[in-house]
Amino acid sequence: MKEFMDKDFLLETKTAQTLFHEHAADMPIFDYHCHLIPEQIASDKRFTTITDAWLGGDHYKWRMMRACGFDEKLITGDADPYDKFLAWAETMENLIGNPLYHWTHLELQRYFGIKDILCRKNAKKIYDEANDQFRNNPELSVFGIMKKFKVYAVGTTDDPADDLAYHKIIRDEGKCPAKVIPSYRPDKALNIDKPDFAEYIAKLAKAADMEIKSAEDVIKALEKRLQFFVEMGCRASDHALMTCPHTFWDAEKVNAVFAKRMNGAELTAEEADAYRTFVLTALAKAYKKGNVAMQCHFASIRDNNKTMYKLLGPDTGYDASHDKDLAEGISIFFGNLSVTDEVPKTIFYSLNPKDYYSLATLMGCYQGDGIKGKMQLGSAWWFCDHRDGMEEQIKILANVGMLPAFVGMLTDSRSFLSYSRHEYFRRILCNVIGTWVENGEFPADMDILGKIAEDISFNNAKNYFEG
Repeated sequence: MKEFMDKDFLLETKTAQTLFHEHAADMPIFDYHCHLIPEQIASDKRFTTITDAWLGGDHYKWRMMRACGFDEKLITGDADPYDKFLAWAETMENLIGNPLYHWTHLELQRYFGIKDILCRKNAKKIYDEANDQFRNNPELSVFGIMKKFKVYAVGTTDDPADDLAYHKIIRDEGKCPAKVIPSYRPDKALNIDKPDFAEYIAKLAKAADMEIKSAEDVIKALEKRLQFFVEMGCRASDHALMTCPHTFWDAEKVNAVFAKRMNGAELTAEEADAYRTFVLTALAKAYKKGNVAMQCHFASIRDNNKTMYKLLGPDTGYDASHDKDLAEGISIFFGNLSVTDEVPKTIFYSLNPKDYYSLATLMGCYQGDGIKGKMQLGSAWWFCDHRDGMEEQIKILANVGMLPAFVGMLTDSRSFLSYSRHEYFRRILCNVIGTWVENGEFPADMDILGKIAEDISFNNAKNYFEG
């Protein structure tokens, strides 16, 4: 029987162990998509308790605590921090087979040097030790964490109307050991069917210092803000899309749709899709011109519990995997861009693994421009970023694409304690490759294999987003 999560955790062959320990493990981290709060980075935030760091905004954990039967007061409510931590410790006892069990113990080991198993009987000891380290260990401030984990860069997620004030502070003060790069997330400008759309358009107009009276004006405002983001270092956009819009109407008709919505009328699904298609097409062309990578996150059905959404708002653990069809819409949308050679660098993600073959084969239709891996099948995302999900994404990409061009892992996290997820991914990657080698499916050439592991761990992301 192997020791629990020892140095060769998840590394089942000698080749995998060599690849990880000698090549992947010590590579820097380019966390190109996350939801860290720039204000917390600028202030070099130090957490007061592990409850705050772990449970303050982690809807992965909240979902499991609810499944374990705990009252919402112990999850998102005002219960005592230790009582919340104790509830999480009991939840952990029930997470066999869940990636949270591995992530949590990796974080205890890598951040705090704690190798005890988190359960109710060890909860008080671990709670006190972690909190003591938060108070006294300089490696556990935000800057300390980034330095410890060799974080080269992080890409935050920012609204076009954001003034990026904290990004300016981080850049101008020069104290943060990592690059902190804004990413352009214009969802609110595309979601014309949302109740707060008109309110948001007013906010965007103010940020862009212009009047917005038409859909064409929306595009002008977004392009203006994109230029500001690029000047601030932006190298990626991000779009949360249930499916790919693909209803092409002319400007006159789309402007009429915009006016109808701004006057308070409800839109048909076709009208909303036509507006999204019109704006997203213009943005994709702007991304190509500005060398900004376009990230498309597909297949999430959000805010399914209406009572809890009203109580807690979005991103609180009530989203799920959707089963919408993607291939036709992507083909039409990106095919239209290909007519004028305006397909930007693009990363496709899906919350439903059924889409991987469609995405991985469609992206092959738009490779080119002399860019290695211009089109990417993004890493296993959200509900898919467990061992099985990562292995499936890696293998499908290898089967129908080019694995060595892959830009690798991202945390997609709101937590500064998530960098060990890169280690988790790297171990899984090295194990998959090591198994192929030891099965005689690829030569045991460590120069080639080591480069593949290092490139996927870091180099490809750096070249993709900075090239």
